[in-house]
Amino acid sequence: MDAATLLRLQVEWGADEALGEAPRNRLCPATGAPTAGPRPSVLPMPRTATPVATAQSLAEQAATLDALRAAMERFDGCLLRATATSLVFGDGGCAAGIVLVGEAPDADSDRSGRAFAGPGGRLLDAMLGSVGLDRGAVRLLTLVPWRPPGGRPPSDAEVAACLPFVQRHLALLKPRALVLMGNLACKWIGGIEGGARRGRGRWHGVTVPGLAAPVPALALATPEQALVRPGAKEAAWVELRRLRRFLDESQVTEGCK
Repeated sequence: MDAATLLRLQVEWGADEALGEAPRNRLCPATGAPTAGPRPSVLPMPRTATPVATAQSLAEQAATLDALRAAMERFDGCLLRATATSLVFGDGGCAAGIVLVGEAPDADSDRSGRAFAGPGGRLLDAMLGSVGLDRGAVRLLTLVPWRPPGGRPPSDAEVAACLPFVQRHLALLKPRALVLMGNLACKWIGGIEGGARRGRGRWHGVTVPGLAAPVPALALATPEQALVRPGAKEAAWVELRRLRRFLDESQVTEGCK
């Protein structure tokens, strides 16, 4: 069978691609020459640091909040940064010596770069105002600085990769007290079993790497939960009153310098 007849037959059979008898090296588009010789041996891949180890190293080198933010902006070990709009580093001041830690930025925070910028944040502002505080006097953080897609809760792997930055943030601030909002903050920062609901009603001692003594902490629901659960709002009010009494009675003046 001649070449022309063979070609017509292949067209009738529906062939739409011609294959050669020898493989072509698609990695060399300039020549496309068939590969020759023995196959190269597979070299072992070098071991790379895990995201947690990388975050730990970057965080430990940060001696100031500005340096910590710069380190977080360089960190590529959390995939959330690829889908988020903004890095939400933290919001507010720390004149009162109090740090509030939530779970993840909301949609408004993702757009603005400010922590607790949405409806939950406005409720939190009102609740803080009811005990004589405002966001200018307290520091607001989240476990992960990037909003998860669709507003879902961050995964354990995502929290673990970002946790060294939160811990370093706390170590640099040296807070007098913590308020842990939501089950994830209670678990990862406070080691509180049973989440915010079981952890409320008492103080917890939280060990922060880099600080000599445990930091007293309270457990609250997230502001978003308080918006839809009347019971959570009432419980948060009780805990914030407990915080107010602590501030009034405490003689400690250092922290959040």
